[in-house]
Amino acid sequence: MNHELSPMTCPVHLEDVDLFGEGAQEHWYEAYEILHRDEPVLRIEGGGLAPGSDAYVLTKHQDIITVVKDPERYRVVSTMRVGQLAEQGLTPDEAYAQTHSLMQASMVSLRPTQELYFQHRRELTDPWVGTGALRHRDMITRHVNELIDEWIDDGEVEFISRFARPLPQRVMASILGFPQEDIPRLAEWGDAAVTPFVHGTGLKHELTPEQAAEMNRRLDGFQDYIYEHVTAKRADPQDDMVSFLCDVHYEALDRKLSDIEIAGIVHAMILGGLETTQYALEEQAQLLCETPGTFDTLRTERTKLRAFVEETLRMRAPTHGLSTRMTTRDEVFQGVSVPAGSLLHMRFGAANVDEEEFACPFDLDLDRASIARHVTFSTGPRVCPGATLSRLEQQVAWGALLDRLDSIEYGAGNTWMHQPGIMLGTLELNLRFDAAADPLALGTGRSSHS
Repeated sequence: MNHELSPMTCPVHLEDVDLFGEGAQEHWYEAYEILHRDEPVLRIEGGGLAPGSDAYVLTKHQDIITVVKDPERYRVVSTMRVGQLAEQGLTPDEAYAQTHSLMQASMVSLRPTQELYFQHRRELTDPWVGTGALRHRDMITRHVNELIDEWIDDGEVEFISRFARPLPQRVMASILGFPQEDIPRLAEWGDAAVTPFVHGTGLKHELTPEQAAEMNRRLDGFQDYIYEHVTAKRADPQDDMVSFLCDVHYEALDRKLSDIEIAGIVHAMILGGLETTQYALEEQAQLLCETPGTFDTLRTERTKLRAFVEETLRMRAPTHGLSTRMTTRDEVFQGVSVPAGSLLHMRFGAANVDEEEFACPFDLDLDRASIARHVTFSTGPRVCPGATLSRLEQQVAWGALLDRLDSIEYGAGNTWMHQPGIMLGTLELNLRFDAAADPLALGTGRSSHS
């Protein structure tokens, strides 16, 4: 963290803590230690959704587990909003005109009750990014090695722009069945879609009217682009997710999906499939540079690679918090009374370094017990649908990098400044490395590309 250049000073006392102000990203982990000790349930006066209601930031692992595992008691805000649209009798197109949200509009007719959420995920997304994600291993390996090929002879690389960011972009385009040459356009739309989470203020990620209008302007053409591909794939199906969605018979409604319903799912894939993996990869590279011996350990003990991915996801959660739940009754967390109708901001990044749950939480421990009990992808019935795909991308990426590099270290010119918003990601990451003299002898990453 670059404390010297941050607009915010490093917090020392509880009154110094501001999780959402400018420069807060540079001090999150110092703030979490203070909150765990002094105020594990932080009240944000007037921060709720209804006028006069409050919001509460949960930072303890067990509190967040309790909430995310019970979506009926702790209602999902997006589901509530979709329900309100459905109660108005709006069609998906009418809902889109009102909300400018493809995801919310597409769910109006899909009726996202908790039972149907399971069915939606099982029938529509799991075959491609969940239980069926392993089908993409060879494709991911190909993209990984093609990216490494571009800079392996240089001895140094800006890791984010030349690997961590383009890898999930290429993978998601391949899964959806979009041309690789369209990635720059898809990336622009993806950047626009996450505007609230990058430039929004406060725990509700609020945009000014000008920011919202600019976001919608930047998203112009995205819906039409998806519709064009839906039309083409209905006429000439391929082995990709959009073709699958065009043809699948959705049992919950006993029919096939409409164009806008497909567009909503595609939008969700673009939104969720790029950012998490990008930031995970670049933070993993940083941790390898900061923990001497770990790179060599992983090169010789590949069975520890899964533990490395899980432990780094715990230590440096890509998404640090989301305000996605509301209490339906009066609750008590850590002795703090939380009224019904309060907005809950779940601070996943803080929960992952809760010393009551994780001994020595700031240490990278490849032998840590129950290595995947972090909440980086949430958990329970609303766990991230693409968690399996993201984990696979990370494991394949580092498998190939460990095959093809002898070492990595920080290069020159790093500022350590983080992007604004709720995602943990530096703006750049310059690395120096030594290429392996004989990568084929080390593993399967390179040989699967040859």
